Amino acid sequence: MRILVVEDDVQIADMLTEALTNRQYTVDVAQDGEMAWNWIETLEYDLVLLDITLPKMNGLLFCQKLRDRNFSIPVLMLTARDTIADKIIGLDAGADAYMVKPFDLEELMAQIRALLRRKGSTTRSKLSWGSLSLDPDTYEVTFEQRLLHLTPKEYTLLELLVSNGRRVLSRPGIIERLWSIDESPTEEAVKTHIRTLRQKLRAAGAPDDFIETVHGLGYRMKQLS
Repeated sequence: MRILVVEDDVQIADMLTEALTNRQYTVDVAQDGEMAWNWIETLEYDLVLLDITLPKMNGLLFCQKLRDRNFSIPVLMLTARDTIADKIIGLDAGADAYMVKPFDLEELMAQIRALLRRKGSTTRSKLSWGSLSLDPDTYEVTFEQRLLHLTPKEYTLLELLVSNGRRVLSRPGIIERLWSIDESPTEEAVKTHIRTLRQKLRAAGAPDDFIETVHGLGYRMKQLS
């Protein structure tokens, strides 16, 4: 899942990016309202974390514009404005939730999970493909009850592949879904992660072609018998 953090305080933006990335979210950061709007029109996001006091276009105007253009992306406002009147203004502008800085990180993560569940962009049920099982709540992966130790990026890549099943995913498409704009990985990075995933799956007992290469197109999961 991809989250846009709109925050001009670099320290807060870096902290949010690290916390969200560690929880397997793909994160982009915009430091002003205009940059955020450009990315909203370019990429598909599951959630926006939005400050109010921003250069070029403040958070209230950004949120109003989002709703005026019929974007249904959940918006969580994160701001130092802490009066009841401020909260009412933020919610009336189109925000789905409102948290005051300084905030508790675990409470923020719980709010994010709740908004994503409400949107329906995430499911807490386990994913499976044959003997492979993924638990989105704990990020545990097993094959025939054997636990696989995956990095966060390996987990999100495998989750993407399993979620799409037999649908072929191209390397550019995988990069767009799993890496932030700032990371700019090459297609070789995708190949490396696929190779490592195959090695770990094979060590757990999966067949060599459990993740198939469709030459010239991309990757998909092996047909279940």
